[in-house]
Amino acid sequence: MPPLSGITVIEIGAYMAAPFAAMQLADLGADVLKIENPDGGDPVRATGPFIGGESSPFVRLNRNKKSVALDLKSQQGKESLVRLAAKADILIENLRPGALRKLGLGYDDLRAINPRLIYVSISGWGQDGPLAGLPGLDIMAQARGGLMSITGTEDGDPVKIGVPVCDLVCGLYAALAAVSAVQARERTGEGQHVDVSLYEAGVSFAIWEAGRYFATGEVGKPLGSAHQSTAPYQAIRTADGWCTVGAISPKTWTGFCRALGLDRLMDDPRYTDAHERHGLRHELIPAIEAVTTTMPTARVVSALEAEGVPCAPIADYAQVFTDDHLTQRGFFWDADHPVIGPVRQLGSPMRLSATPTRRDTAGPVLGADTAAVLEELQ
Repeated sequence: MPPLSGITVIEIGAYMAAPFAAMQLADLGADVLKIENPDGGDPVRATGPFIGGESSPFVRLNRNKKSVALDLKSQQGKESLVRLAAKADILIENLRPGALRKLGLGYDDLRAINPRLIYVSISGWGQDGPLAGLPGLDIMAQARGGLMSITGTEDGDPVKIGVPVCDLVCGLYAALAAVSAVQARERTGEGQHVDVSLYEAGVSFAIWEAGRYFATGEVGKPLGSAHQSTAPYQAIRTADGWCTVGAISPKTWTGFCRALGLDRLMDDPRYTDAHERHGLRHELIPAIEAVTTTMPTARVVSALEAEGVPCAPIADYAQVFTDDHLTQRGFFWDADHPVIGPVRQLGSPMRLSATPTRRDTAGPVLGADTAAVLEELQ
């Protein structure tokens, strides 16, 4: 039985952060009731590509959930939500701060009828502070949070990270905070309000940048694929593409040099230390690529692996989604959908030996569970 079996979660979410957080809890066994506007539902439902009229992203992002269609601006919808919240353990929402409070569905309102409720609010900038009232999407959080200032090539245009990383990690923080609050409730008997933001989630990644800035005042900048302080730790050109390498310890550096016949670099005292190599990377990397560009990627990777050097080819998603390692570990799985049949899913990275994650259904049809869920309230 999954670890969160018996926990009821209400999701009032749209797009990414709250649905991603609730998906983690659903995978862990929680009964997630996704509250959607009857007029169109979650906007992701209108996002293609479409299969049989259903959004392909939606049926993957909202797996293992139930769809309950409620108009929260109507009296009946609000009353139904209050009745659901009276029995729920967790509510996760990512509307603009104050939106649910204006409807009489804020934390204080629902806490009054269910003191054990854990109410998780996800927003762009947080529930208070000078920016709280501004709209906040992932790219804005990446921009203001510094991530775009260090992403991309040196002297290149600003670049966002390829996936909505602030949305996603904020969702993970929300899920972690929710289960932590459940544990705290076991001691206190009380729920609480959880405030997580895309902005702070993004800033929390700046471990290396904070270490450097608070120690020296130096501000991070884009380094392409290179590490902030050690080398070689980056993408390297090959004859037919690219691979990545992390030869930063004395053992892996010597193994790297042996594998590629670069003894002259191994013997050069300027390159003994990984930090010193980083300062000299503009001459070091061309010297390395003078050799690797004469070799196909598979040969470079094979030679480095034989010496125990961390390395990997750079795969596109067609290669990732058909990867033999992931396939043999059973990472991908098919979820049933009543309209389009089996839906290929990305697996959960959480592998619990005694209480495995749930593999149940694909994202539901809009309002599919409304009648059944509301009938249980009778």
